[in-house]
Amino acid sequence: MTTPSRTMPSRTIRASAVELVVADMRASVAFYRRLGVDFASDTDDHEEAELAPGLRLMLDTEASLASFAPGWVRPTGSARASLAFEVGTPAEVDALHAELVAAGAHSELEPWDAFWGQRYASLTDPDGNGIDIHAPLDAARATSDPEG
Repeated sequence: MTTPSRTMPSRTIRASAVELVVADMRASVAFYRRLGVDFASDTDDHEEAELAPGLRLMLDTEASLASFAPGWVRPTGSARASLAFEVGTPAEVDALHAELVAAGAHSELEPWDAFWGQRYASLTDPDGNGIDIHAPLDAARATSDPEG
């Protein structure tokens, strides 16, 4: 019995964008701006911001997506996507989490010192997508015990 060849085509591929479909563009842009994402414009159906060199966050409304994908329906159930954002210090995790919750975001996980060496918190954006915020802990605060 012969094994089929698994020769991969020769190509260069890189992630260029993360796209989220949103119900309310204004609410989503306001949430991500509070998080620190810099959207340059204010449109009603499509927004883009550079997260890192060569990587964009794109937001498209449900109506915009349905305009070119006629059979599209909004998914139901758990979060459809999760994004993680690193900030500089553990105190920034706490402050940003508090600011987003005060502005109406739902906290899934209060800031805590994770056993893998990060100050870590989880929220959801206006469409229920997961948002994780983290920063490295200094070596003295990190632990290798998952029970803390």
